[in-house]
Amino acid sequence: MRILVTGATGYIGGRLVPRLLDAGHTVRVLVRDVERIRDVPWAPDVDVVEGDLRDPEAVARAVDGCDAVYYLVHSMSSAGAFEDVERRIAETVARAAARAGARRIVYLGGLHPDGPLSRHLASRAAVGEILLHSGVPTVALQAGVVIGSGSASFEMIRHLTEVLPYMPAPRWVRNRIQPIAVRDVLHYLVAAVDLPPSVNRTFDIGGPDVLRYGQMMNGYAVEAGLPQRPIAALPVLTPWLASQWVNLVTPIPRVLAVPIIESLQHNAVVREDDIAQHIPPPDGGLTGYRRAVRLALDRMRAGEIETSWQNAAVAGAASDRLPSDPRWTGHIVYTDRREVVSTAPVADLWRVVEGIGGDNGWYSMPVAWAARGWVDKLVGGVGLRRGRRDPERLSPGDALDFWRVERLDRGSFLRLRAEMRLPGRAWLELATEPAGTGSVYRQRAVFFPRGLGGRLYWFAILPFHGVIFAGMARRIARAAQLRAGAAT
Repeated sequence: MRILVTGATGYIGGRLVPRLLDAGHTVRVLVRDVERIRDVPWAPDVDVVEGDLRDPEAVARAVDGCDAVYYLVHSMSSAGAFEDVERRIAETVARAAARAGARRIVYLGGLHPDGPLSRHLASRAAVGEILLHSGVPTVALQAGVVIGSGSASFEMIRHLTEVLPYMPAPRWVRNRIQPIAVRDVLHYLVAAVDLPPSVNRTFDIGGPDVLRYGQMMNGYAVEAGLPQRPIAALPVLTPWLASQWVNLVTPIPRVLAVPIIESLQHNAVVREDDIAQHIPPPDGGLTGYRRAVRLALDRMRAGEIETSWQNAAVAGAASDRLPSDPRWTGHIVYTDRREVVSTAPVADLWRVVEGIGGDNGWYSMPVAWAARGWVDKLVGGVGLRRGRRDPERLSPGDALDFWRVERLDRGSFLRLRAEMRLPGRAWLELATEPAGTGSVYRQRAVFFPRGLGGRLYWFAILPFHGVIFAGMARRIARAAQLRAGAAT
């Protein structure tokens, strides 16, 4: 079957594509930036259409000739009328699929009760209704908390449990939740595309365990070898206050914490198990919560996180690429350039560059970098603790603390785009090249200020650049020399 996957750069989509290929399907993906998937293992095996889901022509090109469409996109912004954007995108995809003669749409939405819903859950339900009324047979799977290495829900549970010995928590810690392992979500998604055309409906999906959120946190504690945490439900912690709390004590930025926490205001339990009449459970049965946690921890410890919430686009963050130098004419642009000659071979220097950030840090004044991260968290940004998905390798589109990998020429050049809250747009470039038996390290910070505030910001931090950026360049070169010396 020829299948279009939207949301292929996301947490679920990035795991679904290789499984569809393994099942023998021909897969096409629609992505806004082809660089985002250039280095993923399955990239050579898929057809890529570059375009935006808000562009009807791009969607029509992507759907053309496809038998089925996976709709796996959701806005993670709480600002503005995101519901209108989601509705228009769903209508665009629905019309394109119908005109192209697609025989199946598969959608992943959110598990929810009847009655009033949060904005995000209501929007997801509305998207499902649009697709179900598209004229194309649609399966709308509705899942609750997804547990897997790298999922935002799992990371929130993990960090809340590990950081806090005592948990002051909102009343929703008493709500009943039916989590599902990511492997089981993927099992249903892969099988749903083969259901007969008479099936056009929603299905609730969940794992075998129904738990309170507090029980999920303490279930994690047991699997992680931690003491169970006392939890006190406090009526004063509103969803907004709770999202600020999560933003501060976990790597999850406020923009992602808000929709997650809003969805926890309701019991999220499977109301019908009709999916079992159409798709049998996976071999060995559905995965229990504790086993799902154990599998996620094993993946994390082995450094085998297939996809991660970290690489989700951050609402409000600059998304424009760095303009080429000739286009800077007429714009205010500030730069900081550093160059250091190293006796280390260029291969050793590059390994240090590609391993930057995360647990390895930024090679200069860690207290200053940490402080900048905390300031960013306080104003609702992603902060420095977002880390990196792989400890050694980067790929275009990867999140790297409060940066995103914009361009990667492995072995020679890395460009990072800032996603912290700034009065302007910023990039950091790290480059290496051979010089005889040694190498040269070049570093450039670029800042496009926005208004007077942006200019004042640059000059306010300018004295720190002389220390931070200069020290960073020297220590990266020194780390490469130490690596080279250890290898000889």
